[in-house]
Parts: sequence; structure tokens; C-alpha cells
Amino acid sequence: MRNIISKNINYRNTLNVIIGVVGFFFFLLLHFIENIEFEIAFIDSLITSGIFILIAFSLWYPANYLNIENYSLTNLLVYNLLIAIITSIISIFFSYFVMIFLNPNYELFYISTLVLRFSIGTLCIVIIIISNYVVIFYNNLTEKVIGESKLNSLIAEAELKSLKYQINPHFIFNSLNSISSLTISNPEKAQEMSINLSEFLRKILAGNDVKKVSLEEELKNINLYLKIEKIRFGNRLEFALNLSEDCKNIQIPNMILQPLIENCVKHGVYESSDTIHIDFNCKRKENYLEITISNNFDSTFSNKRGEGIGLQNINSRLKLIYNKPNLISIKKLDNIFTVILLIPVE
Repeated sequence: MRNIISKNINYRNTLNVIIGVVGFFFFLLLHFIENIEFEIAFIDSLITSGIFILIAFSLWYPANYLNIENYSLTNLLVYNLLIAIITSIISIFFSYFVMIFLNPNYELFYISTLVLRFSIGTLCIVIIIISNYVVIFYNNLTEKVIGESKLNSLIAEAELKSLKYQINPHFIFNSLNSISSLTISNPEKAQEMSINLSEFLRKILAGNDVKKVSLEEELKNINLYLKIEKIRFGNRLEFALNLSEDCKNIQIPNMILQPLIENCVKHGVYESSDTIHIDFNCKRKENYLEITISNNFDSTFSNKRGEGIGLQNINSRLKLIYNKPNLISIKKLDNIFTVILLIPVE
């Protein structure tokens, strides 16, 4: 971040030097071509350059606001052309009033050069705007590279944490205990549960090196997990899937949904004697995949939902992978707990 700030300062200093050079050539044009007195030509070029330096600083902010990710190319061209025209006109008026205040006799000559001043001013502002976008794009690219480098350097630690947070040891212990009990009362169910648990763990461990998978593949792992829990809890656990076809092949971070489904079971079925309904909804929303997971819960246990380590882990992973904040949000209304994920579509 410190390097980026330093580069921004160097860029602005370079921009000021370029504007100063343009101002110098403008002075030469006024003095030697238009035969304007040295002092007046110098003051005119100095005022014009100073105003453009101020404009160069101010144009950085609309370039950040009108970023490439949120606006189409057509809208960007129109908006920035309007900005260039308006700021050029404003700069001309400012320099006009200053010059007339200093030398009232300069008015006729100033008016005669309005077209030239407007053309040069608009061209300079367009160049400044384009330069701003180039620098902003370069800074964003640098931040992304730094983020990816940081992500790669922390892969081993992140994988260990993901296993810790995504596979609840209590789930494994409880599943093994259930298998042990079922071997006597219902051997067929015990065998089915053993196969599902083995397949579930195999998929998790085998795919631990995979960064992203399709949503369809991720849901297969979730279905395996729910099959195991369904054997344990029977009709107390219900799962509803609402998924549009255009969502299935979109890539999402591997094992990003597992902790959320596990939270639904842990804080829903474990803490309630009623039937817990888990609703999974997914749809395309502009440039994002919006995944909504909700479940009902016993409100008497609302203060015992844990420290949210799993949710914090998911939030950190999404921020590292996509370099964007606020991709996860949480809502709790009455006895319905809802988690909303926004996955950028690449």
C-alpha cells in the first residue's frame, strides 16, 4: 500500500511537470507568435497552468468513482467527455476573470483565443482523465497481484484452517457413534452411512488442493453431507434446493458452502426438537452469483450460536480470493437465520 501511495505521488508530480511544459509552450505561443508582452504572456500561461494543475488533482476523484467495473464503456465515454467539456469551460472562465481583473485591456484578445483555449484545454483534460484511468487500472492490478501472492503464500495455513473450520470434529464423532449404534439396530443403514461418510471425507481430502469448483460439484459434496445427517435425524431435517440452470457451471471457491450448511444443522437440528428446514437458493444477479442459505432455529438457543468462526473464515477467504469486501451478509429475522453470499462471476 505504501508503494502504491508513493507511485501516486510520483504520478501527480509527473503530471504537474507535463502541465508546466504545456504552459511553457503556451507562453511561447502568446509571446512570440501572438506578440503579447512578456509579462502578460507569462501571467496568462502561469494562471492557465495553475488552474489545470488544480483540475488534474480534482479529476482523480471522478475517475475513481466512475470505475470500469461498474459502468459500461459507452457510459464512461459520455460521462468523461462531459466532464472534460465542463471543466474546460470552467477553467476558461476562471482564467478569464483573473486576467481581466489584472488587465482589463486583455479582454478582446482573450475572447479571440477562446476556441484555441477550449480545444487545448479539453485535449489536456482528456489526456489527464485517460492517464488517471491507466494509473487506477495499474494500481488495482498491483493490489490484485499482491493479494494473489499473499493468498499463495498462505495456502498451506488456509487449507489447514479450512479443514478445521469446515469439518466439525463433533460431526465425525457423532457419525461414527451413530454407525456403531446402527450396526446392531439397522445394519443396512449403518453400511449406507459408512459409505456416505467415507465418500464425503474422500472428496474433501482429494479436493483440498483445488481452489475452485463448479457450483454443481460443490452441491454434490453437500448432498453427501446431508445424506449422513439425514440418516441420523430423519424427518427432523429437510433440505430444499432452488437453483437456476445458469448457475450450475459457475466456479466458486472449493468448500465455501460446507461450513454454512453445517452451521444450519449444528444450530438448527442439534438445538431443536422441531423439524428444521434448510432452504438453498441461487440466482444470477448482474455480475454476481447470489447464494442464499436460510434455516429456522429454536429462538431459546439464539444466544448460543457460537463465535461465528466459520463465517469469519468464509469472509476472509472471499476477500483474499476476490479482493473485494462485504461479499457475505447475515440476517436474523424472528426464528429464521439467513446467510447471503455474493460470488463474482469470472
